[in-house]
Amino acid sequence: MDIQPQIVEVAPKGKPKRFVFVLLDNFTMLCFACAVESLRIANRMAGHTLYTWVLAGEGGDTVACSNGTEFRVNSDLEELLREDTVMVCGGIDVQAATTKKMLNWLRREARRGVVMGGLCTAGYTLAKAGLLDGKKATIHWENQDSFAEEFEDVKLTKSVFVVDGNRITTAGGTASIDLMLKLIADEHGEELANAVADQLIYSSIRTDQDTQRLSIPTRIGVRHPKLSRVIQTMEQNIEEPISPATLAKEVGMSTRQLERLFRRYLSRSPKRYYMELRLQKARNLLMQTDMSVINVALACGFASPSHFSKCYRSHYDTTPYRERGSHATRLSI
Repeated sequence: MDIQPQIVEVAPKGKPKRFVFVLLDNFTMLCFACAVESLRIANRMAGHTLYTWVLAGEGGDTVACSNGTEFRVNSDLEELLREDTVMVCGGIDVQAATTKKMLNWLRREARRGVVMGGLCTAGYTLAKAGLLDGKKATIHWENQDSFAEEFEDVKLTKSVFVVDGNRITTAGGTASIDLMLKLIADEHGEELANAVADQLIYSSIRTDQDTQRLSIPTRIGVRHPKLSRVIQTMEQNIEEPISPATLAKEVGMSTRQLERLFRRYLSRSPKRYYMELRLQKARNLLMQTDMSVINVALACGFASPSHFSKCYRSHYDTTPYRERGSHATRLSI
């Protein structure tokens, strides 16, 4: 039995606003579902149609998301209405899904004044099309390193979502809910947005001031303020690593005290932890960019490819060259 919700009084504003969800190959279902369900519930809570949506995809047939489910789209990449809002939905291997045809279509529609959004990793697609140059943007934290290296003209943030003029980006996952709640509130008021959040059982609405990753203390499972500060400094200085002695001095302790702190809470030395951070970034760059191995090494604070390769092999049991080769093979299967 369908229980009718208490209607939130919302005055109609002309014809319904249309969203065009552009599904890239291997897009993430969660980011798409969170966005479209927020719009559906807004219509239900208002008691009339505020929003409509269609699905588009290259080829105009079906598009598979990253969990294997296939979606039949309504159209190919066709000319849109100027008042439409495009939401490109990205996911795994977004570089491969960002085709020349897709880029040309996005540029053409952007020139006509269409609002462009990128959910999850689709911020990469918008940036590749040149649509985020000079704009603030965000992307899933796993893709931040490679994005920052490739798109220097984009003002990358770690926010959950970013709205900068007629360009919109989200970090992925449930960030689509936060974005849609903001758009709903801006157009039709906080009361409707809150009603949608209640229907979604979404009790902690985030803004564009919230960051997408857990705080360092939460992430590493400890709440020692000096240790958190040192780790934050390490994460912000990957290309030019700082010595343990300098790190210790910055938080007012000796190198030996810092060593003991890392051993106690993280079961490794500061040097080892820092190396793991650098190698993790290196792996992200190898898997997500076309940067040469030597440039990856330099971006992660290694003075020579040979030293980089030795450290990489010790940690990942393979060389950077083999890592990239095996990843390329997996993509081609």
